[in-house]
Amino acid sequence: MKIKVQVKAKSKQEKVAGAGDSRFDVWVKEPAIDGKANQAVIKALASHFAVSRLNVKIISGFKSKQKIIEVKI
Repeated sequence: MKIKVQVKAKSKQEKVAGAGDSRFDVWVKEPAIDGKANQAVIKALASHFAVSRLNVKIISGFKSKQKIIEVKI
């Protein structure tokens, strides 16, 4: 399944919240430097959907706050 994600880096807490049909807001503590926030997003979504991190892949938006992510359930 493909989902749209709005990332909020350098947050005080980490959480995932649904913001509509196949759209999620993800807050991560890591800064958006050297892909640290991207890895944190993958980890948070894998935990949220109870799948392995290998089943979560960023399709587009590697350097953007808005991403399209594929989750294999």
